[in-house]
Amino acid sequence: MKRRNFIKLTSTASAAGLLPIQLNASFKFLNSFSNCDFSNRKIVLIELAGGNDGLNTVIPLSVYSDYVGMRPNIHVPSSLVLPLSNIDSNLAGTNQDIGLHPKLSGMYNLFDQDQLRIIQSVGYPSANRSHFASIDIYNTGNDGSNWNNGQNSGWIGRFMENHYTDLLPTNFPMGVQIGSRNTSLGFHGLNEHGLAVNLSGQDSENFYSVLSGLSGEYPSQFPDSHYGNELQYIVDTDMVSNVYAQAISTSFNSGSNFSGANYPDTDLADQLKTVARLIRGGIQTKVYMVRLGGFDTHNNQVQGQGDIQGKHYNLLDELSTAVAAFMSDVNFDSIGDDIVGLTVSEFGRKAQENGSNGTDHGQVAPAFVFGTPINSGVSGVNVDFSEANSGNNFQIESVQFDYRQTLATIMQDFLGANTNNINNTFVDNFNSDSFAEQKIQNLVKADYAVQESCLDQSLSVEKLNSKDWFVYPNPFKDHVNLNCLIDGQNKPTTFIIVNQIGQTIQRGELKLSNGYARIDLPNLATGLYILTLENSSKKQTYKLLRGTL
Repeated sequence: MKRRNFIKLTSTASAAGLLPIQLNASFKFLNSFSNCDFSNRKIVLIELAGGNDGLNTVIPLSVYSDYVGMRPNIHVPSSLVLPLSNIDSNLAGTNQDIGLHPKLSGMYNLFDQDQLRIIQSVGYPSANRSHFASIDIYNTGNDGSNWNNGQNSGWIGRFMENHYTDLLPTNFPMGVQIGSRNTSLGFHGLNEHGLAVNLSGQDSENFYSVLSGLSGEYPSQFPDSHYGNELQYIVDTDMVSNVYAQAISTSFNSGSNFSGANYPDTDLADQLKTVARLIRGGIQTKVYMVRLGGFDTHNNQVQGQGDIQGKHYNLLDELSTAVAAFMSDVNFDSIGDDIVGLTVSEFGRKAQENGSNGTDHGQVAPAFVFGTPINSGVSGVNVDFSEANSGNNFQIESVQFDYRQTLATIMQDFLGANTNNINNTFVDNFNSDSFAEQKIQNLVKADYAVQESCLDQSLSVEKLNSKDWFVYPNPFKDHVNLNCLIDGQNKPTTFIIVNQIGQTIQRGELKLSNGYARIDLPNLATGLYILTLENSSKKQTYKLLRGTL
């Protein structure tokens, strides 16, 4: 199946075969709490690329006159706003009195269905208003204080390799990205490469063509140089991609979409439709990332004074209708119990409009968190417009919620991560407190929240790095290399390799040379294998994945 078929689905996809799943939903749900098994849960990140204008997305009704004063030409008329106080009367007349842009009726309905939380003034301590720098800061879990913080890995990758240590490596991608040809830095782990696959990105067949050349085979030896390291990384990534391709194809072909979801014919809807079908097809991917671009609205954000139509109008319409259809799809059966979605944008826009019916780069902006497990509500209060003046170039600078607080809350209360995992996921020089201690209260419904007794107690970077050997490449083709990470340790070491059903594939003693050894494993079937190394002081095990070429 061609990659484009993952992305562009027809509106006639059926929901055949869903009813048996629906009947078992309550049993699955109760069982997950009785045995602390939350492995089916996953998150969907929606990147609003370009810097979404939060003040025209979530309109601050309690300070509406100040808002209009800053935006005489581009404000959303009060008569068109969708006030959330119509749903939750407790918001009326408070500093949380807000309304949604009129094209966000899908989000408005989710709020009414108790499936949407709005997080006000989201940002990070040392704001950067460069598109490329700010999105990298978000992807690396950085605080913005130093460009080098976490630059070699992303928060998603670190989180997955810590929290899902027992799963790695796998024969399915831990992450799936759609909608951007550039693979997000967020998926890059400290220790694990190839955790995610980009369905819109690099083509593994092209990698294979470049690397194999006339020989028809991958190189088996790599130069001891930067070039050699890059070449080996590409080969490893290609093998991972081939392994993942089968899992993705199987899940896509086994899955379906609820015919009543009424997905619109838009790019974001196609991306979310693909995500829903993969999930229903049984793939165990934990993090999905989709993208909607175009939010850099310096001009023609609206068409003219008093006219709400324009670029932003169309973007919010695409966002809202796609999310509404996705939620209708996944909530048709039990898979919606296992999904939480979150919008992410690299920054907001200035409080004051510019002279081109648009807005320029700002700092904070609201975020949407949605899903059946989410409590509807508003976290935080409306912005103080007196903060925006000529002295600070009309910026709202007060961060009410660090973006990592939302992520940490989802990690712990929904995915079951412990405090050590969360601390090791983010890079922060500003706060002495753990983000696990700064969670957003009542974000996850009590019926879905992971109890403290179920939080994983054995996942940390220290434990991940405690292995004595570096085993590579992983996935492998016909051999694995082992480098001893303990200086001077050349103790006689035996090895045994077994398959998934416990059959011994090979055993022997490592032939060590300066702490290095190689095990040849030709003609093995694709799949997972367990390598056990043992010497006089300890025994250690490693998961190996045999890739397909």
